[in-house]
Amino acid sequence: MIAINNLTFEIGARALYDDANWHIKPGEKIGLIGANGTGKTTLLKIIVGTYSPTSGTISMSKDLKMGYLNQDLLSYQTDKSILHVAMEAFERQNQLHTEIEILLNKLETDYSEDVLHKLSDKQHEFDALDGYSIEFKAHEILAGLGFSEEDQKRNLMEFSGGWRMRVMLAKILLQTPDILLLDEPTNHLDLPSIKWLETYLQADEGAIVIVSHDRYFLDRVVKKIVESRKGKLIPYAGNYSFYLEEKSLREEIQSGQYKNQQAKIKQEERLIERFRAKASKAKMAQSRIKALEKMERVDDVDDDNPTVNFSFKFSKQSGRHVVRMEHVNKAYPGLQILKDAHAVIEKGDKIALIGANGKGKSTLLRIIANADKAFEGMSETGHNVTTTFFAQHQLESLHLENEILRELQAFAPKHTETELRSILGCFLFTGDDAFKKIKVLSGGEKSRVALAKALTADANFLILDEPTNHLDIQSVNILIQALQQYEGTIIAVSHDRYFLDNVANKIWYIENQQIKAYPGTYAEYEEWQAKRPAVIEKPAAPLKKEEKTVDKSLQNDDKTKNLKKLNQTLQQLEDSISDLENDIRNIEA
Repeated sequence: MIAINNLTFEIGARALYDDANWHIKPGEKIGLIGANGTGKTTLLKIIVGTYSPTSGTISMSKDLKMGYLNQDLLSYQTDKSILHVAMEAFERQNQLHTEIEILLNKLETDYSEDVLHKLSDKQHEFDALDGYSIEFKAHEILAGLGFSEEDQKRNLMEFSGGWRMRVMLAKILLQTPDILLLDEPTNHLDLPSIKWLETYLQADEGAIVIVSHDRYFLDRVVKKIVESRKGKLIPYAGNYSFYLEEKSLREEIQSGQYKNQQAKIKQEERLIERFRAKASKAKMAQSRIKALEKMERVDDVDDDNPTVNFSFKFSKQSGRHVVRMEHVNKAYPGLQILKDAHAVIEKGDKIALIGANGKGKSTLLRIIANADKAFEGMSETGHNVTTTFFAQHQLESLHLENEILRELQAFAPKHTETELRSILGCFLFTGDDAFKKIKVLSGGEKSRVALAKALTADANFLILDEPTNHLDIQSVNILIQALQQYEGTIIAVSHDRYFLDNVANKIWYIENQQIKAYPGTYAEYEEWQAKRPAVIEKPAAPLKKEEKTVDKSLQNDDKTKNLKKLNQTLQQLEDSISDLENDIRNIEA
């Protein structure tokens, strides 16, 4: 399907890829992984032809149809509806539909055999391409990605960047390409839509290459891992969990081979020194020297799994009750988020606040952090509680003229330079990167600096809104280790299930405008939720094909109509909440 042979790609004097090889076969589901900066996104751009290799070849099957999800798609602008944009995927069907309409109009004045013959051919092709069900397919995919029926009628540009990326993803899925190239497809999704996408991709018969830092997503979707490392592409015949085990085994073998070879080299070097001292053995010494020079050396195993090399320091222990919320009412105009809600955060809680976008998760964090005071009721911080709030809008607190290291030193004077350099390394700022000025950093890099600052604060309560965004898998692991060692209290919003599973000891979710708590890990919550009866407030399930014909008795049932209207209204309100939260972030940024 796609063959990459002897690929070299250079950026200046640096070879991002050096004589790399990779063959992608039909139907393969592959996770392309590697640390940030190893060229994963670049490789996808080479495959689609955006970049040209320095040397080597990329060969493909004839007429190969590719679907490529990437951040550049955010530049797409139109005044069309979401449904219309998604249905642009059906290029040939749309063309045939237009041609059929023209021919039908022509039939009003021209009944010639030629027109009838053309109409018959067009209708036959349209039917063969399943043209009569394309709108249903578009509705189904968009619903799976979180769009209500009313949303699908709205203009694309009314939505935030994250929601527009969902539309682009829907469009690519509807194109049914031979191979999907998905660069961080879960970045803009919430947990329900991530799970829907997993199920969809598992059933897809085409080839898939996924770049993702979501290891649970990779485990559920891919059957093969390719690691981009040191300019090479290294295959592993299993999912991400298999990759971890197999890589550990390979490194254990390599480490043993390296130690054995080093022992042999030292022994040879001692013999050479001994032989050199005797004139009669000089020729033998030279022979052994040449043999050593020709020996193919085994590299030592690189430690590319760094561990946290710093400790959290906060000067005060909090009281038992960190936050107490009573009779909290929060609403935007016409939109009720919390109604007479009660909750308590206790010392040592590590809470994951989860749920679909639009439930008000970020709003609740802002209330807890005292960043939003426009609510009724009481949200009270406990005795000796010191708080750090990390969210994307916190980037405004960075001092643009500061170097990265200086920014952390000014914020966390109790930490040594070694400790601060260590934490910066954990978040992908190594070596001279620490001396870059903040004003030259990208948005993602600034976000990582802000997160590093949050973790060095003299705070016994961390409030974290999507802390894993902009991190690679290694950095997520580092963050998990850091938060596991942290002896304070945490509440975090994240769609990274591995992160949630390894940090949280309690789950919060918003249901019927109330804050509900589950006492356990995310995996335990998922198991409990699967057995739990459906809650009335859940949006209506995506349409199934067989539901297209509806029994007339149901159509006349007022209760069914009212329930559908309530579900649609609920979905619209949740979408509006999500948009409002995005607007708040944009205003504060």
